[in-house]
Amino acid sequence: MGGAQPYDDPQGPDVQSVTAIVVAHDGARWLKETLAAVRRQTRPLDRVVGVDNGSRDGGGQMLTEAFGAGNVLTMPRSTGFGEAVHEVLDRLPRAQGHEPHVDEWVWLLHDDCAPDPQALQALLWAADQDPGAAILGPKLLDWLDRRSLLEIGVTVSRSGMRDTGLEPREYDQGQHDGEGLRDVLSVSTAGMLIRRDVWDQLSGLDPELPLFRDDLDLCWRARAAGHRVVNVTEAVAWHAEAATRRRRRLSVSNEHPRRLDRRNALLVIMANLPLWALMRSIFRNIFGSVFRTVLFLVAKQPANALDEMAALASVIGRPGRLMRARRRRRQWRKQGYPSVARLLTPSGAAFRRLADMVQSFIAGAGPVDSAGRHHAAAETDEEDGEELLSDSGLMQRMFTSPGVLLCLVLLAVTLAAERSLLYGGLLGGGSLVPITGGASDLWRLYTESHHVTGLGSDTWAPPYVALLALVSTIFLGKTWLAVSVLLLGCVPLAGFSAYAATKKMISYTPARVWLAATYALLPVATGVIASGRLGTAIVFVLLPVYAALATRIVAGSRRAAWGFGLLLAVGTAFVPLLYVLVAILGALAAVSFAGVRKGVGVALAIGLGTPIVLLFPWLGRLVQDPGRILLESGLHDIALTDPRLGAENLLMLSPGGPGTPPIWVTAGLVAVALAALLVRRHQMVVAIGWGVMLFGVLVAIVVGRLTVHGVPVWPGVPLAFAATGLLVAAARPARWIGEFAATGRLRRVAAGLIVVVAFATPLAAAAVWVRSGAEEPLQRGVRDPMPLLAAVGSAKGQGTLVLRPRDGVVTYSVLRGGAPLIGESDLESPEDASQRFGTAVAGLASGRGGTYAQTLAQYGVQFVSVPGPVEASLHRTLDSEPALVRMSLSAAGGLWRLAQPAPAPPPPSGGDSMHRIWLWAQATILLVILILASPGARTAEAEEQYADVPQEEPRGRRRAGEDRVPV
Repeated sequence: MGGAQPYDDPQGPDVQSVTAIVVAHDGARWLKETLAAVRRQTRPLDRVVGVDNGSRDGGGQMLTEAFGAGNVLTMPRSTGFGEAVHEVLDRLPRAQGHEPHVDEWVWLLHDDCAPDPQALQALLWAADQDPGAAILGPKLLDWLDRRSLLEIGVTVSRSGMRDTGLEPREYDQGQHDGEGLRDVLSVSTAGMLIRRDVWDQLSGLDPELPLFRDDLDLCWRARAAGHRVVNVTEAVAWHAEAATRRRRRLSVSNEHPRRLDRRNALLVIMANLPLWALMRSIFRNIFGSVFRTVLFLVAKQPANALDEMAALASVIGRPGRLMRARRRRRQWRKQGYPSVARLLTPSGAAFRRLADMVQSFIAGAGPVDSAGRHHAAAETDEEDGEELLSDSGLMQRMFTSPGVLLCLVLLAVTLAAERSLLYGGLLGGGSLVPITGGASDLWRLYTESHHVTGLGSDTWAPPYVALLALVSTIFLGKTWLAVSVLLLGCVPLAGFSAYAATKKMISYTPARVWLAATYALLPVATGVIASGRLGTAIVFVLLPVYAALATRIVAGSRRAAWGFGLLLAVGTAFVPLLYVLVAILGALAAVSFAGVRKGVGVALAIGLGTPIVLLFPWLGRLVQDPGRILLESGLHDIALTDPRLGAENLLMLSPGGPGTPPIWVTAGLVAVALAALLVRRHQMVVAIGWGVMLFGVLVAIVVGRLTVHGVPVWPGVPLAFAATGLLVAAARPARWIGEFAATGRLRRVAAGLIVVVAFATPLAAAAVWVRSGAEEPLQRGVRDPMPLLAAVGSAKGQGTLVLRPRDGVVTYSVLRGGAPLIGESDLESPEDASQRFGTAVAGLASGRGGTYAQTLAQYGVQFVSVPGPVEASLHRTLDSEPALVRMSLSAAGGLWRLAQPAPAPPPPSGGDSMHRIWLWAQATILLVILILASPGARTAEAEEQYADVPQEEPRGRRRAGEDRVPV
């Protein structure tokens, strides 16, 4: 090839002498094949030496039998690979020949590396073709899977991450061979061929690196000194990677293999980089190691996290060792760095690797190990922009995904139906107080132990305030934006949730699309939006996720149980009734599955116990007033429920109240679910779905007849449960509609009618909703209940009494400094203060005279406001009160001021230490649960049984370019 002279040609200009050094350490199960492969080389070795590093499995005896006692050197068990090679070459004289010039080569072999019979011949041929190549390495394939690539050269990032440019378990089909020679940064010492003069010039392998990354360090120094490092793809060796895969105990170090590998990687990088690149590398590795440590902890890999930080501390914490290593490499470090830098992993590939780490973590595979091998940079001939033409990734998947298209359609329907709510002033009405304040106000409300709002309260803020504060923080502190997305966007969010959560339950895509669309447009959803029920909207979005996680809990998955418990705590914080429903179904599941499937009882206990632990103090207050369990977060108004709700409404999954469509809209869903009973397959799933449906309807019937504090309970959440069960029962057997239709003409017509009725249900619901629009009481442009004059004229801490007369009854609220925040309506004032203040308000509104105004002043009330239109009798009564001075009166409302300045209530002395302790405890518990619920991966290597004789290659398979090597 290329006019090269055969190796055995006596007329060749140079003579090559090769000394093979085989180093063994407890590798007898691979050594037999390695020694046989060495003896089978088509290019005979001139000298061969074996080194036994204290093997206890007979490896030393095998070396003696193969090479003779005079060619085997015995070393202690703690001897590293580089130290063993140094010992051999220090004792071995240089090769002598009769030719004027002899090129002496040293071939390094591990005991678990079996070279192909023509491997040495191919390496020497490549050295003859390229005189500048001083270090050459073979293509490494897996010991067990003879087609799987391990290495075709190695590069590294500036963070020490090892890359090979190979995909996991990539098969060798000659795709990387090219012309047979690859210019690389480093090759492995398993099969490395190095000129002895270059070895002497570079002082060989660094004894400070007894294992891992010693090959990278040597090749880096060779590159910096002006030599070439080449991977010869025509030369092949099979490598078991016993040390890396932890298939044998390490004796050179007591450290964990991963920690040793990471430490050596950082040491090699920092010892060989020039000064300014070193400074950048130190900062990069500090932040990178912290980030990877966090990922390891979240992925439940504490040992790997410890190794990461310990490796960094071992390098940075021992500057003396680092400085000594840098002094030994100073000769060529700076001037040779450009030739090395072009072969390092580019920054873009490093960021892609980081993204892959996060993506694999999210997917549940755990972070990519820092000793990973993939995603090295490779040169490409694509012109800029061509990747956009050939990309089949995110954008294409997005706009061809049925789930994404469904969400876009639901978003369009939502925008059309909520056209009156998309812009304007404050959003409020129904259960939703006008949205004011930001994330910082909500955090303050949740963390303070005493609240100055209203008459003052020492009640701890409800936990949903913290959840809204967190979501508002994500939305850049905009509470109005967070509430708008969660409430107004609950239809597309619920559609996406239902589509994604049912992926494993319902594999038939059209059925999933129908289920998600129907679920998102249920009467519960439209009623939630019209009534401003933020809590039920969040539960409605999470309910499909609960169902998906529940299927994994009954299989015994504890990680799913932690995630379920965390999300159940979120929903319970807004709607306490949710926990009662889930607990009843959980008890039924425990009776049904706990004795059949292992771990179900523990998983159920975790899922149901997590909300109790996270919400304990607040749930304790609910137990003291059990009726509040039936109420959700927000304001409670009798006008938001339908007291005449009939049984037909509940059977058709309509909770009544504002925004619910006619009952015939969901009649098709019930009909399709009844038809599912005719399909013989999945009868158990259909029965469970109908059971959940009947359970939800029965609960809705019961709670719909109850009142709490004079307000009827809205049965939306139980009916959402019922709808979920009914939809699963109808969609699960949908794949077999075709089988049902193939049994006869009449059944074919019936199957077609079922399909038409099924898809008519979401279409009819969308049409009715768009036509009627989002009904009141939720609206945009709600007036700020705090009059501007009162807000401007009030000193800090002073309040404004707002009177709202209706049907002869006057309700009131006290505002201090501005409109109330979400959650303040759930704060309880002291009972005696409420009674005394309520008496004063009643006396003031009735005009009975007395010292009622002075009582208001004692609670810091400076202004009295009445939203318009103001009843004539009321404004005359207030005008006649000597302690009040009218400031304004119009159709918009009236405002009166106390004649004497009202002192602001003094703040309480000290704080509630128990509240602070609970906040820290709750944060700690939440962090632990997040770690337990997050995706993780087991890092233990698979138990691979290495045979003494590796698997043979498939018959007829040879490397594509084998005949190109001169023989």
